[in-house]
Amino acid sequence: MVVLGEDLRRAAHTALAQCMGVSSGESVLVITDEKLREIGYALWDAARFLGAEAMLIEMIPRTRNGEEPPPAIAAIMKAVDVVLAPTSKSLSHTAARREACAAGARIATLPGITREAMVRTLSADYARIAEVSTKVAAILTSGKTARVVGPSGTDITMSLEGREGHPDTGIYRLPGDFGNLPAGEAYIAPVEGSATGVIVVDGAMAGAGMLEDRITMKVERGYVTEISGGQAAKALEDAIAHLGKPARNIAELGVGTNDRAVITGKVLEDEKVLGTVHIAIGNNVSFGGTVDVPSHLDGIILKPTLVVDGVAVIEDGVLRV
Repeated sequence: MVVLGEDLRRAAHTALAQCMGVSSGESVLVITDEKLREIGYALWDAARFLGAEAMLIEMIPRTRNGEEPPPAIAAIMKAVDVVLAPTSKSLSHTAARREACAAGARIATLPGITREAMVRTLSADYARIAEVSTKVAAILTSGKTARVVGPSGTDITMSLEGREGHPDTGIYRLPGDFGNLPAGEAYIAPVEGSATGVIVVDGAMAGAGMLEDRITMKVERGYVTEISGGQAAKALEDAIAHLGKPARNIAELGVGTNDRAVITGKVLEDEKVLGTVHIAIGNNVSFGGTVDVPSHLDGIILKPTLVVDGVAVIEDGVLRV
């Protein structure tokens, strides 16, 4: 039996009622694993309270972000109205998630979320987050070229031409809607082969957490050609070595828009921090790209300047939208 605190119950209720818009009689599936069992139970309990046909499945933890869930779980995902996935590794960039959304499920993933992060970030003003995220996504959509510069040495340019920016608003109430909870970003898949320059991750890195030593990635023609730094850099290299060139693709350019988010070492929250930029490598087929590989790893850049078609969207970590 899991004993829930009142603060966690309130956060779970916000997720189900406000963010997902769950109503009585809807079918809700919560997918979790051992490390996030408490969060999974809280979301299931909130769904039950709202009168939903609530189901909770605990699976064996996946080994990496983007790894598929068991086929039986993937099948259930396509048969329900709502899916919430508080899991150790992200199910966001999986075929199971994409196919479930195509079947009409509205889905929120919560990879690696902690009790503290859930209580803090689900008290944010999601109407405001949605407004800002939508504005930034529109700028990315209309943009042709983006340049990111950071005080630690980041200087990278990429093409956005023909690609669509996406707002992660935290409001997922229509069939097929998808995003993270906590939410708060705008993101886009840069044109494959277009990115050139250097990325210096100085905030946090998916799989490595908060960084003691910066990770430097040299990028040529859209792919990371060299990774250097300390232990975190070595861990990143080891994590993608067996996946080949696709895992080195510059997959995502994202902007954080959640003023309640802080750098904690959990990429789910880290990438939402207001005024940060994150650049991911690996899979981007889920949001308009062409690279499909079972890996998607975000690196967070602190106090960046982001310029789209000559106009500053972020300047030294301050969002100008």
